[in-house]
Amino acid sequence: MTTAKPKVLLAMSGGVDSSVAAALLLRAGYEVVGVFMRLGSPGETIDQLTPGDSGAGGAGGTGGAGGGTCDPAKVKIGHQGCCSINDADDARQVAAALDIPFYVVNFKKDFNRIIDYFVDEYAAGRTPNPCVRCNDWLKFGKLHDYAKQINADFVASGHYARAEGGRLMRGLDTDKDQSYVLFGVPREQLSRMLLPIGAYKKSAVRDMARELGLPVFDKPDSQEICFVPDNNYAGLVERRRPDTVRPGVIEDEHGNEIGTHTGHHNFTIGQRRGIGVALGYPIYVVNKDPATNRVTVATEHALYCNQCVVSEANWLIESPPFGRGRGGQLDSCESSGRAPRASEGMSSIPVLVQYRAHGEVVPATLRPLDDATTPTPSGRTGRFHISFDAPQRAVAPGQALVVYDANEPEAVLAGGWIESVA
Repeated sequence: MTTAKPKVLLAMSGGVDSSVAAALLLRAGYEVVGVFMRLGSPGETIDQLTPGDSGAGGAGGTGGAGGGTCDPAKVKIGHQGCCSINDADDARQVAAALDIPFYVVNFKKDFNRIIDYFVDEYAAGRTPNPCVRCNDWLKFGKLHDYAKQINADFVASGHYARAEGGRLMRGLDTDKDQSYVLFGVPREQLSRMLLPIGAYKKSAVRDMARELGLPVFDKPDSQEICFVPDNNYAGLVERRRPDTVRPGVIEDEHGNEIGTHTGHHNFTIGQRRGIGVALGYPIYVVNKDPATNRVTVATEHALYCNQCVVSEANWLIESPPFGRGRGGQLDSCESSGRAPRASEGMSSIPVLVQYRAHGEVVPATLRPLDDATTPTPSGRTGRFHISFDAPQRAVAPGQALVVYDANEPEAVLAGGWIESVA
């Protein structure tokens, strides 16, 4: 009798990383099934159904754009990014070269949730990260559901990170590390996650693709958000939320009105260029108030902060290391896996944190807080407080903040979304 190979559902984006991941999984003896997440075709709107889109999901073709009139409030897919029809064709060619099954799953309807989140966050004055949400909700959310349907043992992707021993670790290529964008993966899924290229440098991955004769060996990395192909974030927000277009005031840090604007969604924290006000010295956007539609600018010193509150906490270790509770007894959170609440008297811990996708990792202190009492996009309600060891620049509400172990800097402890900054 022969032992059946473990089956892996691999998210194939049509890029070199997931393509080499497929080859490495085959080399390791897995049965690989490639899946491309279909969001649309160039020029096609996300909301527009095409011949392969009649069902709520599942495998289907990449069909052409359907007819109908153009609604400017709908979002169009660009030719670049990570999910265009060109990428689907590249992924199919790689699957054929490696002789593995390949399917296209229709995520167009689900993807609207990502776009709505992006637009709503900007309209609320925050700075969103749709790629992290996409990983949470689709790549390691719905794809796990598909994996169960085909009896796959694992879900894999071409991210530069490592899943080892039920833990999420940084990729060995520090310049390409993507552990930051994977923090939202549920802890119970880590044992079923495979990240084959996390132990390689990007240059080595391209070399392997070339040696294997994969047609994408020299394909450039995607640099843009796939549903904002022109990088005009404000234009997208205005098309989806026309109510954001309204005149407002630009003020200095003392509250003096120094200019006007057409909507706070046109600005991001830390922005220096394109503010529309000249004071004779460099100024930066330091705050946005969506309630009053006021934008505050100041010199660079006002961009620095000492602390922030993080919500929607996702802990990726079973026992958050907060020490012992009252009376020296181990807290119940150590068996439940949740973070302790502030009311349980748990101590703070030294950590390393990263609050920008390509930002530096900085030392800080983490203190647990009481859970949120209002619904959150992810359904998680945990919260914690971060005190930076040194003031940090342009920490913005809405950004993801990821926590690493101070004693083992490659290990991800937790992550969440910045709720407020002080």
